Order: sequence, then C-alpha cells, then structure tokens
Amino acid sequence: MATLGNPKNTAEILKKYNFSFQKKFGQNFLIDNHILESIIKGSGVTKDDFVLEIGPGIGTMTQYLCESAREVVAVEIDKSLIPILDETLQMYDNATVINEDILKLDINKLAAERNQNKPIKVIANLPYYITTPIIMGLFESHVPIDSITIMVQKEVADRMQVGPGTKDYGALSLAVQYYAEPKIILNVSPNCFMPKPKVGSAVIRLTRHKNPTVKVENEKLMFRIIRASFNQRRKTLINGLRNSNELSYTKEQIQKAIEDMGLSLTIRGEALTLEQFAQLSNQLNK
Repeated sequence: MATLGNPKNTAEILKKYNFSFQKKFGQNFLIDNHILESIIKGSGVTKDDFVLEIGPGIGTMTQYLCESAREVVAVEIDKSLIPILDETLQMYDNATVINEDILKLDINKLAAERNQNKPIKVIANLPYYITTPIIMGLFESHVPIDSITIMVQKEVADRMQVGPGTKDYGALSLAVQYYAEPKIILNVSPNCFMPKPKVGSAVIRLTRHKNPTVKVENEKLMFRIIRASFNQRRKTLINGLRNSNELSYTKEQIQKAIEDMGLSLTIRGEALTLEQFAQLSNQLNK
C-alpha cells in the first residue's frame, strides 16, 4: 500500500471511492510527508504508546501512527470514509477504526480496556469549529490523557499559549493552560492540504499537567467567572461579572472580592492571570 502523504496517492484513492468532501466535517487531508513526520516526532509517540486518533480522514496520519505506536484507535464520524480506511489500513494489525462521534465515545472505557487505565496520547486533525469543544471535553471529563497533539487554525494555536494583556488572550487560553502546557510544534501552510484551506494551520501539543498549577476550590465556578470576564471584553471585571446570566453575585460582593485581592476596581478581566482567576473564584466561593 502506497503512503498517502503523497498527493498523487491521495487523489487516486479518493477517485477510486468516488469520495466527495463534506463541508460540515471540515475535511482537509494532509499531503506532505515531512509535515507528517514532524507531527509524529513532536507528539512524542513511541512503541509503548496507545494512541487515540480523532478524525483520521482517509488514514494518512494513521499509517504513520501505526508505524510508531503500539496500538492506534482511530475515531471517524464520516461513514463514507470507513471503506477507504479499511483499505488504507489493511496492512496494520495494530489499528482499529470506530465510526462514531468522539463527543459520544466512552474514552475512559477505551483507556481501561486497551491501556490498563494508563494515560493515552491523543492526536487530532479536526474541523476548526469543533476544536474547542473536543479539547475541553477531553480535559473536563478527566479522561487519563498524557498529551493532545492537534492541528488547528494558526490563530487558535496562538490563542492557546498567550498570557494576559494580549489581544488573543481569552477564555480558551486560560482553559488550556489550566489543564496543560501548550507548545506550538510547527506551522503548516495551506499548500500541504487537499483541498487547500483558506487559513494557515499550526500543530500544537498540549501536555497534561500532572498536578494543577493553581489551587481552585470550585473549578466550574472559576470557568463561569472566566467566561463572564471575556464575554464583554471592553467592560470592567465588575460589570462583566454582574451582567453574566451564569453568576448571581451582588456588585458589593464582587467589589469586596476584588479589593481583598488588592486589585483596582476598574481592572478588566483580560488583565488577570490564571492564578488571579483562581483566587477570585475562591474568594467568591466563600
């Protein structure tokens, strides 16, 4: 079986199965061997690893993963890709394909059955609009994860790793950094895909923190506060929290919490660090 990292081979198999790209699944297939090798290297996958791949497409990356990992389970939502994957992965006995929506899959069960509950590595090339719900779903469900290596829109990757005071800083930056250490591995040009996306991409590796870097009594409350702070970026922190449907604190309670932290009452949410959001949430939780 010829590798799919080559545009000619990709075009041939798509033609053979008369495959048409579905906009709703945001399908763009990688056609660059060097990029594929760099992703595998950057993900740190070894022969000891059990890998969960989300969105294998026609199996381009899956072939590389099968060569590098102990076992690969690839979860693909698009039914029409399953016969293609059966062919492109037929020579690998360490690959399993599941036709399912990743948000509905019991990953804890998978980790228990296939990896003795040890942390798994996740690799994904997802439609951009669903990246955040999937990443947050994986982290919030406390599935045993070692790292998530994911291809995202370049600006989303930037957003995941910036700190306070920058225009890209927001709820996503804080959520990702609460759970993991983000590191951009490489930038990928639109020319490396078929069909060509309109935007540049980046591969980012999120390495799960062994222990949380901040102490927070009520995780859900902290994220409600973070969302409220960035929902109306130009407003002060006090007004952002008061206007939120998710929170029910009085102006006085919010003011007191901010003053107790030694912060100015005119401060905006975008100026707070993750540690300060944890502190604020602990104050209000009382």
